Amino acid sequence: MLNRWDDKEAGQFSDPVELRAYSSRLLGADSDLVLHGGGNTSVKVREKNFFGEPEDILYVKGSGYDLATIPKEGFAPVKLDVLIKLAQLDELSDTNMVLQQRLALTDPTAPNPSVEAILHGLIPFQYVDHTHTDAVVTLTNNQKRDEILSEIYGDDVLILDYGMPGFDLAKQVYHATKDVDW
Repeated sequence: MLNRWDDKEAGQFSDPVELRAYSSRLLGADSDLVLHGGGNTSVKVREKNFFGEPEDILYVKGSGYDLATIPKEGFAPVKLDVLIKLAQLDELSDTNMVLQQRLALTDPTAPNPSVEAILHGLIPFQYVDHTHTDAVVTLTNNQKRDEILSEIYGDDVLILDYGMPGFDLAKQVYHATKDVDW
């Protein structure tokens, strides 16, 4: 894999969302890392709301944007505390999930957040990259996936059964990791 990061170019971005857009485009430029422009990326920031109060915000790739070309405006700013509360619900339809995520936006003109926004919110790291790399798909889409992944990664990965993107997958990750020391 070619490292496309350029310190000089990255140094132009003092805003973490601009830097996230830059790094997302680097991922999207490699078709071995991102199939058909898919996957999603995010960054967590603390910024002041309208009332001047600090608030944790997840900027997550907006639905319909391609990682290879995504601009800063392609990221949806969602209140992180709302995403965490949504993950704790017992049930949530896709329609209500999209509605609640839209209502949690700090900018009503922003694109709809990715259906994986809740999942990104649960992962306790500032930057989250979610891609569908050829290499990993090859390792996971076969009868011996658990054995292969355990041999390669040991206990460093969480192996879950396939789930549709959105609330059901986020809920599965929430339950599997709520007592995990990341």
